[in-house]
Amino acid sequence: MAITVHPSFSFSERTTLRMGGSALAEVVLTHTDDCEQLSDILLSLGGEPLVIGRGSNLLAKDGELPVVIVNPAITTEPVCVEETDETVTVHVGAGYRLPRFLNWCATHGYAGLEGLAGVPGTVGGAVAMNAGSYGCEVVDCLDSVEVFIKKIGTAVFKKTDVVLQYRHFSIPTVNDQPVILSSVFRLNKKDPQEIKKVIDDNLTRKKATQPVSAHSAGCVFKNPAEGVSAGMLLDQCGFKGKIYGGVAFSPLHANFLVNVNNGTSKEAFELLHIAQQTVLDVSGYSLELEVKVIG
Repeated sequence: MAITVHPSFSFSERTTLRMGGSALAEVVLTHTDDCEQLSDILLSLGGEPLVIGRGSNLLAKDGELPVVIVNPAITTEPVCVEETDETVTVHVGAGYRLPRFLNWCATHGYAGLEGLAGVPGTVGGAVAMNAGSYGCEVVDCLDSVEVFIKKIGTAVFKKTDVVLQYRHFSIPTVNDQPVILSSVFRLNKKDPQEIKKVIDDNLTRKKATQPVSAHSAGCVFKNPAEGVSAGMLLDQCGFKGKIYGGVAFSPLHANFLVNVNNGTSKEAFELLHIAQQTVLDVSGYSLELEVKVIG
């Protein structure tokens, strides 16, 4: 076991949006057995436990926040656990980088997750948010998930036992926040070159339409209805490229909040509130945050 506790955690340094205050501490898990110590460590540190991976899709408030970061950096390599003529099931650690996992799948000819090309973060983070893009969501391929739950310990849940909705993951029978340790995906066998082409095409499209190299948390609002894009509504209301202090809505995609000049969380929340109110007044649609707020 190699559990590590860091006495401080800076959201401005460790999140893709590069803003926010600090947490009380960070607990890094590198093996599933580390969870045996987790409850006692969290009790000694105080604060509310908060599970994050690589820091994407997060907006932390300014100042010192009463939270303890739990980082499931379990980078277990992908391995096939079951195989048929047409499908394969693959087990992978929660801390494994999502782009690296997609490349691994493509190399081995395992299809199903290509739509997630360009989505940052870890496999565990993708499951925790039911990440999706270009008509593909984690729920489409997830078979089971291994989690740690404070009152239960380590357990495996099949996809039918969890709730996977639009940018949402939960376990109905559990009140505590689960720590995702690993996942199993059921994928289809396909020509590796075809898979790589789809990934490359999606990456090219994403780079042309989204600020992939900017300090951004990704899409900040959920689409309010089927066929109704939050980005389209923001664009229609004049928010595409709008700068507010050190933050802005990207000129490439209006639904991407970016940190352009040492922006603060205060500025970010103010701009988001203005955008929500304007879109509601103009279109009647209420925009719900997709980005996870901390604090």
